[in-house]
Amino acid sequence: MNVHAPNAAPAAARAVKSGASVCPHDCPSTCALKVDVMPDGRIGRVHGVKEQSYTAGVICAKVARYAERANHPDRLTHPLLRTGPKGSGQFARISWDEALDRVAEGLLAAERAHGAQSVWPYFYAGTMGLVMRDGINRLTHAKGYSRFFSTICVNPAWSGYVAGAGRIAGADPREMRVSDLVTLWGTNAVSTQVNVMTHAIHARKTRGAKIAVVDVYRTPTMEQADIPLLIRPGTDGALACAVMHVLFRDGHADRAYLAAYARDAETLEVHLKSRTPAWAAAICGLPVEEIEAYARLVGETPRAYFRIGYGFSRSRNGAVNMHAVASIPVVAGSWQHEGGGALHSMSGTYGWRKKMIEGLDRLDPTVRALDQSRIGPILMGEADALAGGPKVAALFIQNTNPVAIAPEQEKVKRGFAREDLFVAVHEQFMTDTAKMADIVLPATMFTEHDDLYQAGGHSHIQLGAKLVEPPGECRSNHDVICALAARVGADHPGFAMSPRELIDWTLRESGRAPLDELEQAHFLDVAAPFREAHFLDGFAHRDKRFHFAVDWANLAYPAPDKFGPVADMPALPDHWAVIEEATSEHPFRLVTAPARNFLNSSFTETATSQEREGAPSLLIHPEDAAGLGICEGDAVAVENPRGRVELRARLFDGLRRGVVVSEQIQPTRAHRGGRGINTLTGADPVAPVGGAAFHDNRVRVEKIV
Repeated sequence: MNVHAPNAAPAAARAVKSGASVCPHDCPSTCALKVDVMPDGRIGRVHGVKEQSYTAGVICAKVARYAERANHPDRLTHPLLRTGPKGSGQFARISWDEALDRVAEGLLAAERAHGAQSVWPYFYAGTMGLVMRDGINRLTHAKGYSRFFSTICVNPAWSGYVAGAGRIAGADPREMRVSDLVTLWGTNAVSTQVNVMTHAIHARKTRGAKIAVVDVYRTPTMEQADIPLLIRPGTDGALACAVMHVLFRDGHADRAYLAAYARDAETLEVHLKSRTPAWAAAICGLPVEEIEAYARLVGETPRAYFRIGYGFSRSRNGAVNMHAVASIPVVAGSWQHEGGGALHSMSGTYGWRKKMIEGLDRLDPTVRALDQSRIGPILMGEADALAGGPKVAALFIQNTNPVAIAPEQEKVKRGFAREDLFVAVHEQFMTDTAKMADIVLPATMFTEHDDLYQAGGHSHIQLGAKLVEPPGECRSNHDVICALAARVGADHPGFAMSPRELIDWTLRESGRAPLDELEQAHFLDVAAPFREAHFLDGFAHRDKRFHFAVDWANLAYPAPDKFGPVADMPALPDHWAVIEEATSEHPFRLVTAPARNFLNSSFTETATSQEREGAPSLLIHPEDAAGLGICEGDAVAVENPRGRVELRARLFDGLRRGVVVSEQIQPTRAHRGGRGINTLTGADPVAPVGGAAFHDNRVRVEKIV
């Protein structure tokens, strides 16, 4: 036996270990993870955690194979200095000290020449961790740099939900398991928040529940639906109004509930008398009998749960559409029942005190806030986009890739190409944005630093602890922000704290368990009690009622101003015809939907995701394609006044005639001509509080001969 003893220790040392973590990506699921740590100190397979009651051990395929991304040979691992023309991809390795000194000097030079507001720290949701995502605001506020007004994701949807309910909260999503009708409206959950399907399908298997899916093309989610409701883009409000018309007409409106919990119900009923299923069918393309059948099912099913997605944020009438859809469970009285009601996001339930993370005690509200979605017009110096301030002379970017994901891509690229613009990018890969930088800094990934997470799709606070050392010289967002703060003269106590200290401070100040308790538990469920979650003690307006009539111009929402044609917004639920309708010159409506194997522009660098998604493509109805002489796989040009993009045609009958869909944000190098899909999307702000209408574009399509 002793002969084999010397091998015991090395064998143990070679064993695969595992650690608790959290998916950091921009997805409502924010899945609890268990990550394998390999003997060489790198991560291996990623698993779901069954003990977390919402994500329940289920994770998406792209995160399960995260090692392919984390251990990718093309990861940035050293600071780089641009040596060739902007966008050339020509860089030389430099030290961290030189890189930080050059970034600091770039920011200071802009401040000296044009004032502090000429510097714009720009970020978003490449990580959803509170420390690593939001710490950049501490630098912004401490220095008086131009503030960042976040608009690219949620504003139209959130403002529409707040207009009715008063705050961003709703029925616990785990209640879908005891629902008898689950409606997934404006979300492709199979591809973008797979855990929704876990609970909805459980209800179907155990209770015989029906799953209804409302979307603008036959997504993988719609393929699993019992009731597929295929509509034209931007017409959700028409369908919602017709459903409520039927509820009132056929005696399914819960008048006692409306009397106790809603405002302007009688006015709404009168308004809806002309919003018949026939009226809606002409707008949304759904047959009258399908509208009638679905509305009747809603009326006859007390436990009707509405899971309302982010598709509403991608349309110029998205706020009005969201408000209309959120009104349905109020008219039906669904909120009274377990397994009934609605949820868009849980984000309003956490009550974070983020003064230390974001430096909110240094925030000066008189400093301009620049619209994230309008980075193209801003960098091109358009006066209305600059909000009365100086040109942007310096950008410091973390967690986002605006050259690929921002609307009006050609304008964005021209702005980044300005010779008088200094750009520093802190990134994991050489993205389209990093290629336009003067300095590129290598960033850590989620298993290489400590962070704190909330979820949009459930009610858990979670800790993502550092599990492995980063490769090469990668540094975390927090470390880089603090190093820059010292060089540019930014003062705040948060710069002297470690990520763990910031996490512990935030937890304690927010009335939550301290870090050591969260670390032991890994996650903490902060779900509201049933009555609060279902607004049974009143909705979150001062009068405690759901508002059917909305004063959009005076909507209480954290925005520096109102944007878009607010004065034209209908007060009551309706179809607001402000979308880019097709014309004879541009006869198609283009939707730029999410891909299943990419997440915005993340995962586009991994071979498996690239192989599964394929080349940039356009879904087009076979009859539309035939009329244009287009066959499967043909090269096609998609054009509008914003530009031209070349794609490969994929014939697909799962959409309405006159609608085309491109599911991917591919790197510009993947497109012939170097122009990505956001060449075609508009940066005009969506009413009432901004946003980008990525699914709302008129285009023409032609075969490339």
